[in-house]
Amino acid sequence: MSYITIQVRVKPRSRVSDLKKAEDGTWVAKLKSPPVDGKANKELVGLLAEKFNCRKSSVQIKSGASGRIKLVRLVKKS
Repeated sequence: MSYITIQVRVKPRSRVSDLKKAEDGTWVAKLKSPPVDGKANKELVGLLAEKFNCRKSSVQIKSGASGRIKLVRLVKKS
């Protein structure tokens, strides 16, 4: 197993869901969901799992769950 830790800046209530890498190495996630009752975090987990081709259970928000900047750990099986 290998771990990847990435920094993600979240922009909730966007028109479309999108995930792109910024020039500084961080990721920017545009989410349709509002930041209410964990809806945006759930959408983020699904978006990251799809992008990095792993299970949703392999995506963990390590810090920043209630903020716009999050540290996310992805577990990939080798």
